[in-house]
Amino acid sequence: MSAPAAPAPSALRTVTRARVRRAYRRRLTVLVLLLLVVAAFLTTLMAGHTYYPARDVLRVIVGEQVPGASFTVGRLRLPRAVLALTSGFSFGMAGVTFQTMLRNPLASPDVIGISTGASAAAAVAIVTLSLSGTAVSALAIAAALGVALLVYTLAFRDGVAGTRIILIGIGVAALLDSVTSYVLSQAGEWDLQEAMRWLTGSLNGATWEETAPTALALLVLGPVLLWRARALSALGLGDDTASALGVRVERTRITVLVAAVGLVAFATAAAGPIAFVAFLSGPIAARLVGTGVSLLVPAGLVGALLVLAADFTGQYAFGTRYPVGVVTGVLGAPYLVYLIVRTNRAGGSL
Repeated sequence: MSAPAAPAPSALRTVTRARVRRAYRRRLTVLVLLLLVVAAFLTTLMAGHTYYPARDVLRVIVGEQVPGASFTVGRLRLPRAVLALTSGFSFGMAGVTFQTMLRNPLASPDVIGISTGASAAAAVAIVTLSLSGTAVSALAIAAALGVALLVYTLAFRDGVAGTRIILIGIGVAALLDSVTSYVLSQAGEWDLQEAMRWLTGSLNGATWEETAPTALALLVLGPVLLWRARALSALGLGDDTASALGVRVERTRITVLVAAVGLVAFATAAAGPIAFVAFLSGPIAARLVGTGVSLLVPAGLVGALLVLAADFTGQYAFGTRYPVGVVTGVLGAPYLVYLIVRTNRAGGSL
């Protein structure tokens, strides 16, 4: 039996050039996104009702005392900017993880009930249990993890199909939305204002106590997703293909699921369910980077840029200050409608 013919040198050169172009495009896109995130981060620290030059901002960051800037930048703007950066990055990484794993652009934590579970728990904690601060965050984290486990368990039948988990997640989210609505209907005026501020997604009053857990979760769980990036990309090709490539499908799926849910839970507990950031980051990153490469880092950078820019816009672009979740909701809702219409016209299914 003769050996299979080797690929033609021209074909190998074509494949090699394509890989080099994809790698170059990804590195260039990541670099540009990183520079934009840094620029947006510094802008939120420098600009506002009072402007501080970059020199003063950098002095505050390294711990020097600068009259005026030490309070405004160090106590007010810096925790808010860091929370925007870390929560946006977390939402972006988690969203693209779900979308890649389930092979569906609708499979984001916003849609399948994870963020809704955290919101319902926070509403109950604030209105019914009269809790605040760390207790609300802890209950929201636990609820997000519990909803993820519930949806995964209900969707599991000889494996997990993307369509099944999305439909079950939408149903669970609808049930939890009704719980939230009922709780809010029973709330007093003060509790209602506090709950609505949290449910909308807001960085107002951000403190280091709220920011630190989100940053720590990103530092711990982000590398877990990056470690499993190749296996996650293989899952995006389908379970059978991933298994043929040597990926332990269920073990990988559970690992990335736990890491992604953890990122969403901690970010939501600190900043609220900032609408559509997890949903938008992956598709935007895919358009910028192209196919065939991991989208985890680009999607995280897009998420951070979205939250930083939306929060700054909500604070200063209008006559009234709007929470960051309002601005991202205005951006994300039309894209969701567009995606559903496009899918329907193409004759596909969710």
